Amino acid sequence: MNSNQLPVNEYSKFNATYIEALENVELFEELEISLHDFIKFVQNIPLDKFDYSYAEGKWTIKEIIQHIIDAERIFAYRALRISRNDKTPLPGFEENDYVDNTDAKIRSIQDLLTEFSAVRHSNLLMFKSFSDEQLRRIGIASGHEVSVRALGFLIIGHMKHHQRVFAERYL
Repeated sequence: MNSNQLPVNEYSKFNATYIEALENVELFEELEISLHDFIKFVQNIPLDKFDYSYAEGKWTIKEIIQHIIDAERIFAYRALRISRNDKTPLPGFEENDYVDNTDAKIRSIQDLLTEFSAVRHSNLLMFKSFSDEQLRRIGIASGHEVSVRALGFLIIGHMKHHQRVFAERYL
């Protein structure tokens, strides 16, 4: 399935900016391609930028990479629960609390990228294991309806959003 074929009733207005910014990508293919593109992009960032934040109270690049990893894990967990027909509404998460409770600033960039790669590879295998019926299942997360396949596109769009922020505000 391509991102432009995803019905708008399968994700919230809040998440629309992440999904609609994707340029007609195929889910499984883009989960893999965007992994490699992101790693290559980060590896080309000057070393002195990883601990930089563009304004007081803004996250560093290392903290944003950790945030991307954490968010991907949460989106994937939601996809797993919904794919298994779990009807339990899933709560949101406070991203600032998550970042405040990491040691991202003292981790190496290679360690963060290795973790990101492992998480993405695992999620790619999980999404490929879902049947068409499972990908279309809809559940409640953060108070809104969302499909399993929309969560896959959200993983990609959220990462690409932060990659654009790096380029615009950090480099």
